[in-house]
Amino acid sequence: MSMAPVIAVVGPSGVGKDSVIAALVARAPGIHRVRRVITRPKGEEGEDFERVCVDAFLKMERDGAFALSWPAHGLLYGVPNGIAQQRQVADAVLVNLSRAVLLRAQDVFGGLIVISLTARADVLERRLSARGRESEGEQARRLDRAKAPLPDGLNRVIEIDNSGPLNDTIDEILSRFQPERKKRWIR
Repeated sequence: MSMAPVIAVVGPSGVGKDSVIAALVARAPGIHRVRRVITRPKGEEGEDFERVCVDAFLKMERDGAFALSWPAHGLLYGVPNGIAQQRQVADAVLVNLSRAVLLRAQDVFGGLIVISLTARADVLERRLSARGRESEGEQARRLDRAKAPLPDGLNRVIEIDNSGPLNDTIDEILSRFQPERKKRWIR
């Protein structure tokens, strides 16, 4: 039995990664979402994730609980080993990753497809401000990082502008996959 591909959704803060992932899972029942482990402090919400303290994360890492782990934005992120079981039963598995870890993810998962979300600067600024998780200074740093390129050496990248309506973004993503997969994934 072949393993389902891992689809990494990446992009700058405020681009709508969590919304896109949730909408893809809702529209395409064969696509499953990986729930990450994050050391995000209480009071900072966002995606559906498992919140752990730094000490618990480091113990999980030492115990081999993660298929992939990395630091970003002062937090620690982990993709649980359970992704292997998800890949056996799904048509594809979605995970929100950081751009800096993509080459490692490609090595770990093979068959990695990257959906690189972009949005106009004014859209990013409005979304970051609306979510209220970061100070103005942090928002400015995140907007500066939005221009960072993807690493060289990725096998398959699908670039999508998510400045407009979410349904348009999802339609575009699904249309970019092979037609036979698209038929299985869409409700």
